[in-house]
Amino acid sequence: MFYFSMFFQYISQYIKTRLQYQADMVVEVVSDLLFQAVNLIFILVVFGHTQFLNGWSREEIIFIYGFFLVPFAVFSSFFNIWDFNERYIVKGEMDRILTRPIHSLFQVILERMELESLFGAITGVAVMIYAGSILDLSFAWYDFFIFILFVLGGALVYAGIFIALASIGFWSDARTSIMPTMYNIGNYGRYPVDIYNNVIRYVLTWILPFAFVGVYPAAYFLGREEWYGYAFLTPVMGVIFFTLAIVLWNVGVKRYRGAGN
Repeated sequence: MFYFSMFFQYISQYIKTRLQYQADMVVEVVSDLLFQAVNLIFILVVFGHTQFLNGWSREEIIFIYGFFLVPFAVFSSFFNIWDFNERYIVKGEMDRILTRPIHSLFQVILERMELESLFGAITGVAVMIYAGSILDLSFAWYDFFIFILFVLGGALVYAGIFIALASIGFWSDARTSIMPTMYNIGNYGRYPVDIYNNVIRYVLTWILPFAFVGVYPAAYFLGREEWYGYAFLTPVMGVIFFTLAIVLWNVGVKRYRGAGN
């Protein structure tokens, strides 16, 4: 209950702060929407030259992209730790975090919240509705709960990978980071994995399982029965990778010795 209370108190203070700078918040939301629009236009341009991509139609790819935006929006809102190494390790902010009687990762997550990124989830749902209407998809009443489960699983996959990367900072205080590169690799998860060669497909499934953020769970709603097994592995992979990341973080914190000079 203590952590739940802290979570909602942080959210309350965050909203109050953001409302003081409404213009900045609007600019950030518009920027995110433009970025998503550019990615969607890229898909449309690709399919301007072909009707199918390894058996996937344009609308199916658009649906997968829409689904991908939802867990990615949840991840971006609560796990915005791309600059963890430079801010908390190099600049010594981790010293401040460790003086408080609350789990260090929980504090970092709350401090780096960007709730306006949740607007990306609305965009993703809208894209899914558009593509689904063209594909004439039908959904059962329980699909809503499966959708929530898959979204949470996908968000945990993303969170697990990037928390693990952030934890490397406890062993290395270099300013350089592989976070930007990993963000780019994560974009591969919004496309069907069977358009890649076997090596990339294996990496995106079992090593850096970004495919569980987009194509695998989306395949369930598209009725691609050959992918159902992978789809229902999404929450399992999310829990596994997130748990491993927490363990790595806790080990790393014990090795932390302060910023120094």
